[in-house]
Amino acid sequence: MALLAYRDKHILSAQQLRKLSEHKYSCFSASLLDPLLQPWWNWLVSQTPLWLAPNLITIVGLILNVVTTLILICYSPNGVEAPPRWTCLLCALGLFIYQSLDSIDGKQARRTNTSSPLGELFDHGCDSISTVFVALSACISCQLGHYPNWLFFQCFCAIALFYCAHWQTYVSGTMRFGRIDVTEAQFSIIAIHLVSAALGPEIWLTKIPIVGLSWNYTILVFITFGYTLNIINFLKMFTEGGSGKNGSSVAVSIASTSRNNEAKNNYETCMKT
Repeated sequence: MALLAYRDKHILSAQQLRKLSEHKYSCFSASLLDPLLQPWWNWLVSQTPLWLAPNLITIVGLILNVVTTLILICYSPNGVEAPPRWTCLLCALGLFIYQSLDSIDGKQARRTNTSSPLGELFDHGCDSISTVFVALSACISCQLGHYPNWLFFQCFCAIALFYCAHWQTYVSGTMRFGRIDVTEAQFSIIAIHLVSAALGPEIWLTKIPIVGLSWNYTILVFITFGYTLNIINFLKMFTEGGSGKNGSSVAVSIASTSRNNEAKNNYETCMKT
């Protein structure tokens, strides 16, 4: 009985399944790097076998990113000990591969005519896991373990921004990427890993003569400033960016339309009887 009750509670209704099938992914990007990387992504997806499922591409990229980060964590579990340079290089390579595969899974889905809302959900679910590992690897690579509170704050902000990006999609109906967004952040982290691999992670602890702060602390200031600007933009979108009636979210608008249609159908049924 308990199993049946759980099933009835969690399985989507016919109306919910219909709404899910009607969902169309909408995206707007003003990214600086995306147009420059499109030729690489297009070439890469053209070399991908048609039998390769888009979800498999997504999960392979995620596994590589997670494994390379775990190797880095094994050598510097608290972010204080300097990890071997090759682990930073490995993280840079893992993140680049993940970024490339994450950019072509949607292209592969359209190429093979297998796009679906559940595929989009799977992709974004993998991205949510990857966000944690990408932020953590960057913090370890630039020795943020010396500032544990800042390390936690940076990881928290990365997760919060990911959540806010999907919240604004819920409100506006469109996934929006700014001029400096996910792709730029990922390549900045790749650059951090490459610097650590070339010069050693200890380089981030050296002081900048004019400023008097270490390189990693200076980076923290700039990143926090960027987080603040993004949060302000998100708050504006949450309050003013709804595409539904009176600025409501898309979900509220759809629910309202569904209720109105249901009331109309009930009225017409009553009139017929």
